[in-house]
Amino acid sequence: MLEKYEVVIIGGGPGGYVAAIRAAKLGRKVALVEADYLGGTCLNRGCIPSKTLLRHAEVIENIKKAKAWGIETGPVTFSFPKMLKRKDQVINQLRTGIGFLLKQGKIDVYNGYGEVQFNKEITIKSKDKQETIYGEKIILATGSTPIVPPIEGANETPYLTSDTVFDLEKVPESIVIIGGGIIGVEFAGIFSSLNVDVTIVELADRIISTEDPEASKVLKRSLEAKGVNIFTKTKVVKLAQFEGKKQVHIEKNNGSTEVINTDSILLSVGRKPNLAASKKLSLELDGPFIKVNEKMQTSISSIYAVGDVIGGYQLAHVASAEGLVAAANASGEEETVNYKVVPRCVYTNPEIASVGLSEEELKKKGIKYKVVRVDHNSNGKALALDEKEGFVKLLADEKYGEILGVTMIGPHVTEMITEPSAFIHLEGTVEELASMIHAHPSISETLYEAAASWLGKGVHH
Repeated sequence: MLEKYEVVIIGGGPGGYVAAIRAAKLGRKVALVEADYLGGTCLNRGCIPSKTLLRHAEVIENIKKAKAWGIETGPVTFSFPKMLKRKDQVINQLRTGIGFLLKQGKIDVYNGYGEVQFNKEITIKSKDKQETIYGEKIILATGSTPIVPPIEGANETPYLTSDTVFDLEKVPESIVIIGGGIIGVEFAGIFSSLNVDVTIVELADRIISTEDPEASKVLKRSLEAKGVNIFTKTKVVKLAQFEGKKQVHIEKNNGSTEVINTDSILLSVGRKPNLAASKKLSLELDGPFIKVNEKMQTSISSIYAVGDVIGGYQLAHVASAEGLVAAANASGEEETVNYKVVPRCVYTNPEIASVGLSEEELKKKGIKYKVVRVDHNSNGKALALDEKEGFVKLLADEKYGEILGVTMIGPHVTEMITEPSAFIHLEGTVEELASMIHAHPSISETLYEAAASWLGKGVHH
């Protein structure tokens, strides 16, 4: 007998499993279909494993830095297998937690590849069986896969992607990271702390080109101080192997060419949507992505889509927000996502976090704004931590002082970004932010100082 559900979610990542829980809490009979492990790319091959290793990198860097503080140890050594084991322990704990939440919500979990038919039946194929269920409403949360650009020699030259890099069993002596976006620079930080000779090759004129140019400049300076070689305005034209080494042939903006010999290559140039579950539906697309309205509905009103399959920010927390909204609307509620307050975070050392509009976007929109930048080098907590790199940049409307955008680079800014996000959400002003009392000493005092300085009332700036 065909099992029928009110809401079926395909994909158990950060968009899918939260949608399942939300729909269940709204009283719906819910099924979740997942082909691999619960938690999706973010938990198993992305956010969580990379942030766990970034924490290891931070500790290694602090041990090295501590010599200047009068704290001395013997030579720093590390066990890569033990680091990977701890990474796996973190993943397993979180994965188990998701499974418990789904069980608690009485959500039926099907393990296998789900494919939606036009009659809203979902065929689920696993290694040993095939079954079919029915979904009155369906949410597609099937995520994305790494893009492999058409580089000459890529088919004959072994390389890693962000999905396979954690399969490394030992630390390479050298690695070339093709792509200087968020994923690329985070892995550059990890590998450089492990004494790997790291090179980033980026086609754009700067690394993390989607972020503030000044933040990009500070991060570039920091990575180069750690020994990372960075090529910008540079194209990879060929991959090859020669005498036991891999080769990356590059062409610079001025037309000159160079060959970089390396042990490993990491392709990190973006991700493409996984549309396998919806290929029989002829859904309307927006470029390569599934097109949705503000309720997360596709061109078929009973089918919703969230996360990387619809493009946009392609961030785990955005997928979760979209999943919650899709589940609510599929359950008869009325909700939309407020993309104005999406925090964007880069978990390097120093960290980068931003929210709202950038200067470039404000100029395009013709909005008159005033900008203030305050560096951390006069902040007591930053000096005590010996992490004085970076700044807070605050953009606000000239007429009313409404906060329109904030960019921060420095220690703990990925935690601090929620405060300016809240002000933007509430249409708060610099005057209101400057009236807040911030704890001393704290990095967040720089945010307060930026607001006060914007008003001409700064004490330390």
